Amino acid sequence: MSTQSTESSESSAPSGPAEVRTGWYRDRRGAEAVRIAADGRGVSAVVRGVRYEGGGFAALRSAGEDGGLPLAGCVLEWDQPLSVLTDGVTEPGTLSCLLTLGEALPDGTPERVELHLTLHCAGAAYESGVTDGDFDRALGRILRQLPPGARFARDLVQAA
Repeated sequence: MSTQSTESSESSAPSGPAEVRTGWYRDRRGAEAVRIAADGRGVSAVVRGVRYEGGGFAALRSAGEDGGLPLAGCVLEWDQPLSVLTDGVTEPGTLSCLLTLGEALPDGTPERVELHLTLHCAGAAYESGVTDGDFDRALGRILRQLPPGARFARDLVQAA
């Protein structure tokens, strides 16, 4: 479901290149492919022609002239590579990500933000359970389930 590419960040900040993932956006109007980018400072996605950006998934807001309304009432789903290093051996893995943003409250913010990560690696699946949209916390839950001494083979882009 997902592909990876590396693009230069549009900003001149020293955060490095953006990692771009292709996934799916779903809401009451249907589903469509979407690109999700993280560059070390935040994340962004273009949904039905509207660019959303924020410091993390729980903070995605439109970047247009509509007052910066938060993304709500939808599901974003994508995969990204995430290998695990154990005793000097690297096992390729895939991190499946599912972000559910509840319906908009009167102020436009989603009534709930649920992030669920599943790492598929070496024939096993490690799940984060549902978190409040905190990517690092969800990854930490997965890391604690891995064999002793195991670690992720690379750092994921922060703020994702």
